[in-house]
Amino acid sequence: MRDAVCTCKFRFNQNVFRLGLLGSFILTSLLALTACPSSTPTESRQIMRIALETAPQRLDPRYAVDVASQRVVQLIYNGLVRLDAQATIVPDVAQSWETPESTTYVFHLRRDVTWHDGERLTAADVHYTFTSLLDEKNESPKRASFDKIESIDVLDEYTIRFVLSEPFAPFLTNMTLGLIPQPRAGEGERDLDAHPVGTGPFQFDRVEPDVAVYLLAHDAYFEGRATLDGVVLRILPDAMVRLFELQKGNIDLIQNALPPDLLTQLRSDEQFNVIQAPGTNFMYLGLNCQDEILKHVQVRQALAHAIDRQAVIRHVLSGLANLADGILPAGHWAYEANVPRYAYDPERAAQLLDQAGFPDPDGDGPQPRFQLTYKTSQNEEGRRIAEVLQEQLRQVSIEVEIRSFEWGTFFGDIRAGNFQLYALTWVGVTEPDIFHYVFHSQSVPPAGANRGRYLNGQLDALLDAGRRSTSQETRRTSYSQAQTLIATELPYVPLWHRTNVAVLRSTFRGYQLTPSGDFRVIRTIEPNKPAKAS
Repeated sequence: MRDAVCTCKFRFNQNVFRLGLLGSFILTSLLALTACPSSTPTESRQIMRIALETAPQRLDPRYAVDVASQRVVQLIYNGLVRLDAQATIVPDVAQSWETPESTTYVFHLRRDVTWHDGERLTAADVHYTFTSLLDEKNESPKRASFDKIESIDVLDEYTIRFVLSEPFAPFLTNMTLGLIPQPRAGEGERDLDAHPVGTGPFQFDRVEPDVAVYLLAHDAYFEGRATLDGVVLRILPDAMVRLFELQKGNIDLIQNALPPDLLTQLRSDEQFNVIQAPGTNFMYLGLNCQDEILKHVQVRQALAHAIDRQAVIRHVLSGLANLADGILPAGHWAYEANVPRYAYDPERAAQLLDQAGFPDPDGDGPQPRFQLTYKTSQNEEGRRIAEVLQEQLRQVSIEVEIRSFEWGTFFGDIRAGNFQLYALTWVGVTEPDIFHYVFHSQSVPPAGANRGRYLNGQLDALLDAGRRSTSQETRRTSYSQAQTLIATELPYVPLWHRTNVAVLRSTFRGYQLTPSGDFRVIRTIEPNKPAKAS
C-alpha cells in the first residue's frame, strides 16, 4: 500500500536484517521481472540506465529540493553559472558578468542557447525565472535565497541586470538555479513538473510514475551534444533489486545507492568499475525543536552523547564515512574545527537527561524516561541505521518507535514539521549560506528548510552578517561563531560525511565522481568501443 505506515519496535539484529532484506529482494525481484520499464527512448544502444532510490518529487527547478529531483534537474536545466568539480563558479548560460557596484550584477548571455522546444533563450526568460520564483503566491522553498533581489532589468535581448537591496555574498552561487522559459504567446504558465523544458544536455521525453524518467539527448546543446543518446532513470527503492538489476544488465550506473556490504562482490567483478572518492554529503539527525521534550537543549545534547557514530560507520557503513562536526566538511574555507563535540558517553547523556528534568523512573528497570518517534523512509540502509540508533538510545532509557513511510509521505511530514526525530542527508554542500537555509528563523518551510523550527535571534544575526559581507575573512568570522552556537544548541545532531561510491558498468567510460556527486558529468560519459578483431 502506497501510504501504509510500518511501526517497528525491535532490537537491531544483523541476521534478521539480512533475512528480511532477502525476502524483500525475492518478492520485489519477481515484481520487477513483470514491471520493468517498457522501452528506452530510442532503439540506440547508447542509452545509460541509472538507478534512483526514490522518485523525484518535483521537476521544476524552483521547487526541486529532494536529492532525486535535483539529480534529474541537473540533466535538464542550466543556470546562469555553474559549479565545476572543485566547486568554483564558472560560466554556464551567462558567458560573462561584471559587478559595477557591490549590489549590482550584470550578466551577458550566450547567444547560442536554445530551449528544448527549439526557441532561443533570451534575457526575458531569465527575468521570468526569478520574478516567478520571488512571487509569494508560488511558495517556492528557495525564495529566501533570493530575497535580496530588489530589481531585475532586461537591458537588451542578451543582457540582464540584478540590483540587490544590500551586498549578498552567496548571490553568484545561487545563480546556479535552473532557468525556465517564459510562457509563449497565448500560453499560460507551463506545468514544468509534468513536462519540464530546459536548455540542458538532456531533454524530457516522458515519465512513468514511480517507475522511470526518460530523457533524450538535446541535439542543439550549446556545449555540444552528449555522446549518449539518452538516459533512463529507473526508480528502484529496494537495494537488493538495484543490485539484481545491475547484475542482470538492466542498470549501468548506481551512485551512493547500494549498502556498503553489497559492494564487496562488485569490486572483483570485471563487468563493473567501483569508483570511490571523498564526499561532502552530510547525514544528520533532525530534531523538532518545538517538541515538548526536544525543546530542551540538554536533551538534544544527551542524544548526541548517546549515539555511537563510529560504531555505525564501522558496522553499518563499512567505514565509508567520516565523523562530522557539522554541515561543512573539514577543508572547506568556512569550516570551524573548534566547536563543542559530543563523544559517545552514555553516562554523560544520562546526567544531561536528569538535568533536563527527565530522570530514569526505575533505574535498570524497563520503564523509559520518555518515548520518541523516529520517522524514516523505506530505504533499507536508513531503516538499519534507525534500528541501531534505537538500541543505542535504549541504553539511556529512551524508548524510540520507528515509523517507516513511503518516500513522498515521509518527506511531506518532514517539511510540515510533523515529526520528532528523522535522519536525512544534505547533498552537494558548497556555500556556507546553507546555514541560513536550514537554521534561520525566516527559513521555516515553505520559505526554506528550517524543518525543526529552530528559532534563535543571535544565530539569525550571525547568518545575516555572513550573507552581507563580500569579504571571505569577515564571512569566515561570522560563520565560525555561527557554527559554535549551532554545535552548542544542536538543532541537528551531526552524524557523518559519506564517501561517494559509484558502480559503473565497464561498457561505459568517462565518469568523474565529484565531491557533491553531481550528475552533470553524465554528459561526458561515452560507451566503450568494442575491441577490433585482429
